Amino acid sequence: MNASASPSAAPVLAGFAFVDPGLDRADALRADADALRAAWSGARVMVLDAEGRAAAGADGLALSLRGGELGPEPGPAVLLGLDRDGQAWFALEAATLALPAPPQWIDLRRAAAHWPASQAAAFAHARGMLYWHARNRHCGACGGRIEFLRAGYVGHCEGCGADHYPRVDPAVIVAVGDGERLLLGRQASWAPRRWSVLAGFVEPGETPEQTVVREVHEETGVRVRACRYLGAQPWPFPGALMLGFHALAEADEPRVDGELEAARWFTRDEVGQALARDEHAADGPLLAPPISIARALIEHWYARGVDGLTLL
Repeated sequence: MNASASPSAAPVLAGFAFVDPGLDRADALRADADALRAAWSGARVMVLDAEGRAAAGADGLALSLRGGELGPEPGPAVLLGLDRDGQAWFALEAATLALPAPPQWIDLRRAAAHWPASQAAAFAHARGMLYWHARNRHCGACGGRIEFLRAGYVGHCEGCGADHYPRVDPAVIVAVGDGERLLLGRQASWAPRRWSVLAGFVEPGETPEQTVVREVHEETGVRVRACRYLGAQPWPFPGALMLGFHALAEADEPRVDGELEAARWFTRDEVGQALARDEHAADGPLLAPPISIARALIEHWYARGVDGLTLL
């Protein structure tokens, strides 16, 4: 069985990016230098620049680079895993290679909308790992130089000997309903008319459910009565894991204190109109894009009807 395969139970939420289990992460290979070297020559390699964009061809798809074309062994490359055919996939920073510039560099959001789901998920994995590498060149304990081991998954300090591991920051993202309406907010930095569900990072000593209650109240003053976990999405912008919830709340009047530019309740009809609205429409609220779990949460709330109790 593919070690990255999904559980047999179907997820409550689906349809968003970066969750395809196409690669077996092949943990057993990470410490096997001979196996990594043998896999490298025919491996598929994703090359990312300092901004986290992937090398792509004129068609906008990922360049099909092979390890053997780039050097005799993987060196600093990060092992992403094995595909269903047993081919290894690696990721490399462009700065480590002497390659001509590709036809274009493509960002992760664009890739998520146009690439095959398995390749977009591999890109997300690569981006998260190389971001961690780029920001952990030195030990946080003693300042010593970090050497990356186990195919890129352990940062070992050459000074004090401490080992460091890839970091993922858990955050909740929650569709809040009062039984009839959906609570949405917007940040000042977003495109005009963009609205989405609420989100916030889990703090030390806190459960995700406690974070839902705290974040919703801090950002809008609305009191959550109950919540239910529905699914998750890796969100490597730069290294979050979005934990999706639905919540039932009191019908409090929203108020914002700076984190959000605005927050308000939307009726079921308003949500339906926004879901049907084209991204390039001249007016009316716009919702989170289809690649995000935020959109899936909104669609799930809308499909379940106005009775918020059915969500819990």
